[in-house]
Amino acid sequence: MDGGKDKRGPCCLCGRHTDLTFHHLIPRKVHRRAHFRKHVPQEQLQAGVALCRPCHKAVHRLFDEMTLARELNTLEALRAAPAMQRHIQWVRKQRIGAQRHDID
Repeated sequence: MDGGKDKRGPCCLCGRHTDLTFHHLIPRKVHRRAHFRKHVPQEQLQAGVALCRPCHKAVHRLFDEMTLARELNTLEALRAAPAMQRHIQWVRKQRIGAQRHDID
């Protein structure tokens, strides 16, 4: 998936068919750290998955970059995380494209 362009399709986490964004499995913020430069191949640093915006936001809201880089750097690990499972159960019940309207 193109890193800079949004696409449509099924989200790799929740499975909903909607606009998708690219999520680096190892966050770009940690790519320059010595451990990752020495021990992680470039292809793995660039690996990512297509996520809907709510799932992508949840990943970054629920987990810090180092946790994502060291522990949750595969799609399977992300799916297995209890906090992510709760989010997936919730987001599957939401309407796609539903917008919040504030009542004045």
